[in-house]
Order: sequence, then structure tokens, then C-alpha cells
Amino acid sequence: MHELLEHPFVNGVLPHLLTIAGFLLALFLVARLMSEKRQPGNTVAWLLVIVLIPYVGVPLFLLFGGRKLKRLTARKLPLCPVLPGNGHTLYTGAASATAQTVIATGACPPVGGNTVRLLTTGEDAYAALEENIRGARHFIHITTFILGRDEVGRRLVRLLAQRAKEGVKVRLLLDAVGCLFSGRGFVDPLREAGGEVVRFLPVLPLQTRASANLRNHRKIAVFDHQRAIVGGHNLAREYMGPTPYRKRWHDFGIVVAGPAAALINEVFLADWSFASKADPAALHREIPDEITTARGKSELQVVASGPDVEGDPLYEALISMIQESERSIWIVTPYFIPDEVLFRSLLVKARAGRDVTLIVPVRSNHPVTDYARRYYLRELAKAGAHVRLFHHGMLHSKAVIVDDRLAIMGSANFDLRSLFVNFEIGVLIYSERDVLAMKGWATDLLNQSHAPRVERAKKSHRLGNLAEDVSRLLAPLL
Repeated sequence: MHELLEHPFVNGVLPHLLTIAGFLLALFLVARLMSEKRQPGNTVAWLLVIVLIPYVGVPLFLLFGGRKLKRLTARKLPLCPVLPGNGHTLYTGAASATAQTVIATGACPPVGGNTVRLLTTGEDAYAALEENIRGARHFIHITTFILGRDEVGRRLVRLLAQRAKEGVKVRLLLDAVGCLFSGRGFVDPLREAGGEVVRFLPVLPLQTRASANLRNHRKIAVFDHQRAIVGGHNLAREYMGPTPYRKRWHDFGIVVAGPAAALINEVFLADWSFASKADPAALHREIPDEITTARGKSELQVVASGPDVEGDPLYEALISMIQESERSIWIVTPYFIPDEVLFRSLLVKARAGRDVTLIVPVRSNHPVTDYARRYYLRELAKAGAHVRLFHHGMLHSKAVIVDDRLAIMGSANFDLRSLFVNFEIGVLIYSERDVLAMKGWATDLLNQSHAPRVERAKKSHRLGNLAEDVSRLLAPLL
């Protein structure tokens, strides 16, 4: 062994070859990085990591650097299905610019004939979920990022197992990372009762080069293809429950009945077919014709976004909404890390005298993102925006309301990971009554918030300022 280590090839040639190989690999990754359609900040952050600390940056990029996967997109069902008949597709004139922008990215057009009910507390969300699980006659389809190993998770698993025993077709799709500790034995009662449970993009073994990075952050529950719940609630005690919980987060969701629920179901079926290898044609043969029956007057546009979509429809929807706004832009989000285009668009609107209101938690569950957001909050406040910190616990709600006539909500945060990496779902709401109801909910949050001190300390908080700078530099990778 000692002689082998002293061999001239080992001491001289091999290190040289490894250096060349490492340089070529880094060069290849840089070329690949530059060829992909990424935000400039994301590209610069990866370049710095790869070039300055290649022994860390190269393996991290190989594992987590993927954004769009063409093979994945080709294998999945299209996320813009055509509903039977043509009686429910319509546009609202005031929102036509945003609707057309989103359609141009490949999303579905708006559909009318829906009802919308807001879910503004975790107790409301749980009650709606349990009510619809108990009331389902044929099918229950649920996607979640987190299934908690707590009393709420156990209660839901028992309830789903009960419905499966009663003959209801129950399908539960769990993200493999978010449900790392609850995706196997914890849900065995449901499997044993005849329900189906599938994990989305397992980390081990890796299904694709970047499957560890591409997470299904969608939260969807669909019942009999005709009613749906969508929003930010995961299936855990922190997000929802039958009784109040002191540490419960403040989240937001909606119950939809009508043709839009069928479109939300199509997003579920696309994810389910991909993860389970189920036959798409067989899944669609289960759907009855009456899914397009009108239930109300609300107009909604279902928007899926992520690696399985060619463009970035949620991102472009936000840009269109902000740039088309004439009076007000209200944003509610747990994490605020915009890209340069979104940030500059908000600055311009604030400087032009528009009511730009941003509501975020005093402290989120991710301290790094709190440091990263400080610069953006400070500059928006200087430009005249109303930055407010919610001070009654963790705010996990996600919504944008423009001119009291157009709103968007769903699973996506106002950050780069949600807008460019994760599998997400959003719902654009064009009906004035529903938008005003959301504005009333947001106003209640505003009344529980206060303005921050946005002045940047120059001497006494140098460590905090350094943490802010580093966090903002790394923000595109968060």
C-alpha cells in the first residue's frame, strides 16, 4: 500500500488528471447553467458556488440544480384540458389582459359557473376537508406537501381509510421530501383499507438528476371530480385541526364547486398518473359528463406551474397583475423574495402613488428568508409602499389582490423557489364579489399588523447586516 502511494503516477499524473477533469466538469456545468432559462440572480448565485467552492458547488448543482425537465414535461398529462361543452368558458373584460397573458403561457382559460367559499382559519379548513371527505360518494383525490405525524394526520388517515372501506376510491399523493417520515408505515391503514398512496419523485432512488430539488408543493383535495379545496394548508396540526391550537399558523384556502373543480382535478390526475404510472385513459373514463354543471356565478382560472409546464404562468400572471394595476396591489405572503422584474414593478407602482401593501409575518419559520427579505422591505417602504408585519403568529397565507377586481391565491409563495422551481397551483379569481371578500380577509390581517423599522443599522448591527447581505446573495438558491 505504501509503495502504491509513492508511485509516480499517483503522486504526479493522477492529481493533474483529476484537476483537469474537475475543471472540465465545472466548465460543462457553467455552460449548461448559462444555456438554461434562469433568472439572472439564480445564475449568478450558482456560478459563485460552482467557481469559488467547486467541491461543494458541483455536487450540489448535480443534485439540486434542475429547474425544467423536458422529459418529465413530455411524460405528464397536459395541464390544460378541454372541458366538455362550451357554455362555461368566458372572460371578464377588466381582467382580460391578465387572462390572455396566462393563456399565452399554456394555461387554461377562465371558466364560469363556479361557487367559491373562503377558508380563513385552520378550523374552517379542517371542517371543510372532513365534511367533503365524509360527503364524497365515489372519489377522493388529495395532494399534500406535508402529512403530519400528529393527531390531525392520524385522524385524517383513519377517516380516509374508513371511506375506502365503504367503497369510495381514495387516492393520496404525498411529496416524498415533505412527507419523508409519514409516507410509508404511517399511511398503511389507508392502504390496508383499499386506498392508494403514492409518493411523488422519491429522493431514494433518484428518478431524475434533479428530482431531489423538484418538490410537489401543490395542496389539492378533489371530491367526486366536482368539488375542490385548494390553498396553502398542509395536513398537519400547525395548519389545520378540528379544535383551536395556540401555535397554529394563519393560512388561507378556498372551496370551489363547479367546472373549475374539474380543472383542479386534472392537475391532480396529471401528477397521479406520472407518479403512479397509472393509465391516463383509464383515469379519465372515471369522470362523469356532469362535471361541467354550473354551480354559481364565479369566474376562475386554474393555473398550474412548475417543471412540468413549458413556461412560468404564475410568475407571468403576477407580472401582468402588477403592471396592469391602476389603484392598489395587496400582497399577503409568508416569504418575500422577488426577482428583479417583480421587485422593480412594485417599486414603480409605489413611486407612482399606487396603494402597494405588503403583509408578511414578523418572523417566519425560515430565518434565512427573513434576512433576505430585509432589503426588499426597506426599499419598498422608501418608495412609499405600506409594509406591514403580522404579529399574531406565523402567517402562511398566499394571495395577491389588485384593484379590488382581480385576485390570485394558491400554494405558491412570493419567492423564487415557488415561482420557478416547485410544482405549484394557483387560482385566479375574476368575480368582484369573491375578490372583495378576499380584500375583507386581508384587511383583517392588516389590522393585526404593524409597520417595521426599516432603517439599516450602519455600525451597531454589523453582524445582522452581513447576514442580510449573504442571505440576499443566496436568496435565488433558497
